Amino acid sequence: MKNKFDEFVKNGVKILDPDRIDIRGELECGSNVEIDINVIFEGKVFLGDNVKIGANCIISNSCIGNDTEVRPFSLIEGTNIGTNTFIGPYGRIRENTFVGNHVQLGNFVEIKNVRIGDNCRINHMTFLGDSELGDNVTIGAGSITCNYDGRKLHKTIIEKNVFIGSGTNLIAPLNVGSDSTIGSGSTITEDVPEGKLTLARSRQITIENWNGPENKSTDEK
Repeated sequence: MKNKFDEFVKNGVKILDPDRIDIRGELECGSNVEIDINVIFEGKVFLGDNVKIGANCIISNSCIGNDTEVRPFSLIEGTNIGTNTFIGPYGRIRENTFVGNHVQLGNFVEIKNVRIGDNCRINHMTFLGDSELGDNVTIGAGSITCNYDGRKLHKTIIEKNVFIGSGTNLIAPLNVGSDSTIGSGSTITEDVPEGKLTLARSRQITIENWNGPENKSTDEK
């Protein structure tokens, strides 16, 4: 293993602590790569030029493109990631996922069997499964694809230039048309037309005197 680390160093790879890195397969690195502590590589892994791997990550059978950063505590398996992208911290990218270039996949984002186009932004606490995203898609915090109905997996297609507000549930199978917007807090069960704003919320109501004397528990009287 020492000879392998020496080869990495000659190629411009910066390993912050060789005693705290575990290579359980084949690791190939480009130039100017930086690997922090407690990182595990499994299977065949390729890191392009200028890639940075943060502390406590696990990467298996994946290819990571040039100028991409994997931030601490992220798990990447069976994935191809493009250039100038960042993952995490605390990101989980599962098998059969393809991530384009200039993509943001932030903290507590889980992706499974998804094809993501270029310039997409998915930054906070989101789950996407069995989906296709076109270029320039933004998905707000807490939004998910509901891809499993208890028997079968279903697909969600999100076309280019879509903006999906926070807290949205996308009930697959579903197609979201290009240049459309979905308002925050929506549960979407039908295809979304392109270029329009779609909302699916219960009507907000206010109940007066809901906690009046006649409605208080015995302990409060």
